[in-house]
Amino acid sequence: MLPQTLPKNDKVAGWIIAIVSVVVFAAVALLGKVELKLDLGFDVHLFASFNAVINSLVATLLVVALVAVKQGKYKLHKNLMLAAMSLSVLFLLSYIAHHLLSGSTMYGDLNHDHVLDDAERASVGGMRLIYVILLLTHIFLAAIVLPFILFTAYRGLTSEFPQHRRLAKITWPIWFYVSLTGPIVYWMISPFYG
Repeated sequence: MLPQTLPKNDKVAGWIIAIVSVVVFAAVALLGKVELKLDLGFDVHLFASFNAVINSLVATLLVVALVAVKQGKYKLHKNLMLAAMSLSVLFLLSYIAHHLLSGSTMYGDLNHDHVLDDAERASVGGMRLIYVILLLTHIFLAAIVLPFILFTAYRGLTSEFPQHRRLAKITWPIWFYVSLTGPIVYWMISPFYG
């Protein structure tokens, strides 16, 4: 096992994790209410493409980190998980930038008028339902996973490995699902970007 990286202080860690989680949740929730009209000289949907790449990398890192820990390669596991967390921070910044600059996109809205008429609805058929289910589960799980990720990391960095393992059994599949469905949601919505 690895030596302790952080000093154990559950009270301070709990407060920090709660504050970070609430601030991130509030920032993301407010994105639907704010849109900046800036001409950056490039297609702002480039951020969405970048986000899909980051999510794919995070999903890959999560799988490789799981294999590493199963093989007893704890230092490699730690480094991979810290890389996944760092990429997730980069993702969050890019995600916020994309939504601030591009506004919202409706699945199936071919003429980009933010109204889904009967012809548009018919053109996407049952794929819209699949998209909506993927999107809603992705958003819901992304909204709840952050404190789990932070608490799981905290338990690992304080060398509380039994607690870390118990939390990771909940956190890992949720984080992996969110990271995996992110690129799928992007792939499905990107044809409707205006």
